[in-house]
Amino acid sequence: MFRLYKLKNYNFRLVILLAAISSMGVMLVGSAMKSLQMRQLGGVLLGATVMVVVSLIDFSWILNFSWILYGINLILLLAVVIMGNDAKGATRWLKIGPIQFQPTELSKILLIIFFAKFLMDHENDLNKPKTILKATGLLAVPLSMILIQPDLKNTITIALLFCALMYLAGLSYKIIGGILLAAVPLAAVFLLIVVQPDQKLLKDYQRNRIMAFLYPGDEEYSDDTMQQDNSIMAIGSGKLTGKGYNNSKVSSVNKANFVSEIQTDFIFAVAGEELGFVGASAIILLLFAISVECLLTSRRAKDLSGRLICCGVGTLVAFQSFLNICVATGLTPNTGTPLPFVSYGLSSLVSLFIGMGLVLNVGLQNRNYFGGEKHEHRINRTRF
Repeated sequence: MFRLYKLKNYNFRLVILLAAISSMGVMLVGSAMKSLQMRQLGGVLLGATVMVVVSLIDFSWILNFSWILYGINLILLLAVVIMGNDAKGATRWLKIGPIQFQPTELSKILLIIFFAKFLMDHENDLNKPKTILKATGLLAVPLSMILIQPDLKNTITIALLFCALMYLAGLSYKIIGGILLAAVPLAAVFLLIVVQPDQKLLKDYQRNRIMAFLYPGDEEYSDDTMQQDNSIMAIGSGKLTGKGYNNSKVSSVNKANFVSEIQTDFIFAVAGEELGFVGASAIILLLFAISVECLLTSRRAKDLSGRLICCGVGTLVAFQSFLNICVATGLTPNTGTPLPFVSYGLSSLVSLFIGMGLVLNVGLQNRNYFGGEKHEHRINRTRF
């Protein structure tokens, strides 16, 4: 379970990047809503502690329990459907005693672990129809539970994450081409259906967000475009260096509460307004560097499962960052996706730190650790 590792193999560069982006998150959440700053700081400390513990656990040992983790994931998602707490028309939260969390955020990491093991076990027959159908079926079960919450953004996120893992595991380009040939027209048909007033595929608020993006000047959807319009105004008003951290200027979009949920979905608007282009660029570069560091770690992984874990976590951070920033700048419809390590939300924060702990452990067990060195350098297992 635990191993004794070489300190030189610990990726302190990644740890420093995580400390930097998390610190900016605590600062920005405090500026957006002061009462939540200490909770965000507590979440960072908890997440960092969990990350360190996970980073010292042999990820191969964790993969032995992949089916158990898959089952736990289904139980948590089913519990949300049966007895989850409703908020703003969606049932996504589960309360156990004093703890309330969003199982979907943890589900992303658990599914990365599960499919890393599954795809490694099926590395030699990945392109057989039976394996592809089995993998798709195993994805469809948790995905359907997330979709009915309803949580379309995380359904799409996990589906794209699965596609990335399949590609990285070695899925044939012929199969990928065939899927794309079918997916593109299906996506076009889906879009044609959901823009109809009497469609049944999406909830009204989900359709309105899409319509507001497609027809931003339509008065009917002005309420849905207001948040993004104000977010764009806030980011633009920050100019090069911003209006100053936690400023109290009358013109501040943040302090005037022109954007709802600014501590979560639109935290990038706070960064743009208060820290300017320089601060917003720093956040983008940090998140980009974290994603790249995950990919670089994957190249040194001892096996396919380690590579898939690193690439999966890196892809998750990159995609969520891209989606959140695109929403804040009006480039995509409003989705409610948190900005990794920056937005307020302890479920997302701790789950991502767990993922980073796995990446760190993969780095500790790089190929040089097992090959090309004397046998005594391989580490003895220890228990609690």
